Amino acid sequence: MASRPPPTGRPASAGVSLNRALSKLGLCSRTQAEVLIAAGRVRVGGKVVRDTALRVDLNRDRIVVDGEKLVAERKVYVMLNKPRGLVTTRDDPQQRDTVYACLEGLDLPFVSPVGRLDKASEGLLLMTNDTHFANRLMDPASHLAKTYHVQVGTVPDETMLEALRAGVTVDGETLTASSIALLRSGGRTAWLEIVLDEGRNRHIRRLLAAHGIEVKRLIRIAIGRLPLGDLAKGTARHLTAEELALLAE
Repeated sequence: MASRPPPTGRPASAGVSLNRALSKLGLCSRTQAEVLIAAGRVRVGGKVVRDTALRVDLNRDRIVVDGEKLVAERKVYVMLNKPRGLVTTRDDPQQRDTVYACLEGLDLPFVSPVGRLDKASEGLLLMTNDTHFANRLMDPASHLAKTYHVQVGTVPDETMLEALRAGVTVDGETLTASSIALLRSGGRTAWLEIVLDEGRNRHIRRLLAAHGIEVKRLIRIAIGRLPLGDLAKGTARHLTAEELALLAE
């Protein structure tokens, strides 16, 4: 069945999809938006809309949810120190604890993670409702450096470090790092500093696993020139203007 034209009369390619619009306006996630739309709780231009893919113009269309007109929320930028064991998502089908538990107590509109850290990883994670900011940081063309401290279950010698620096191909993907350095070692473990300027799924874990190296801890300590600093584990705070400037450089 042919899709219904948007009520504004604009081409279907204009604007953004309705579920994305609700997310961009800071109301909820796209998944939650789909539920609201399907339930008939969303109106566009005075008409109930149940088509999540309907294209709307955030600057021109009047979007109402449960009788309340939506307006753009203020832009917020948050950094948090993600603990191990949390997943980087809003709604987890497995009912696992998420990073949103770290935001309790902060007066925030709906924010989304800028990139991800897997459940077993820790450290610096950014969250925002500014999609342009997030897209700029995640754009592979930006080559924004991300620095990690990684505890491994071996003490690599220089030959092993050189092999790691050479990169490896896993499942058709070439995994490399901008730099890999030995920070310290003791007993049967060591800490490495690994800098990436791209981020593939489980990049560091797969790179090390290809060489038979066990990852014991993985902590992101910086994004670009922005350090994690002394932010306590499991807590979050707003970025300062000076810190935002570091990410703009």
